[in-house]
Amino acid sequence: MSTDMAADQRKEPGVVIKDGWSGYNLELFNYPEHYRGDLECVYIPHGVIMNRIECLARDILEDIGHHDMMVLCVLKGGYKFCSDLVESIKAQSRSANRQLTTRVEFIRFKSYLVRKHRNHNSQNYFC
Repeated sequence: MSTDMAADQRKEPGVVIKDGWSGYNLELFNYPEHYRGDLECVYIPHGVIMNRIECLARDILEDIGHHDMMVLCVLKGGYKFCSDLVESIKAQSRSANRQLTTRVEFIRFKSYLVRKHRNHNSQNYFC
């Protein structure tokens, strides 16, 4: 069996939310008062998200080997995810006593627009 196949088999499946699942009861969580009345449930708790980020960071470290890393963070919605991911990558590389140079750049896309060509039925998606 190749190393890539063994690594793929070791990876956990993603989080699966079945149709019709009502989520976790809000009484199980602490959340800001100003959200009361606006939230119905929690589908994916913070701890589960952080665990998946740590797993992703581990996979990235395995994939990049001993190369330096440049991260492109898409603003605005991706900042928190990117920050958590980069911090996890750095923490894991430190605990493995591995020197890793990381550079983070920020990019911003225009709003997602759908344009239809006048003479064509096709659509172009612009970011």
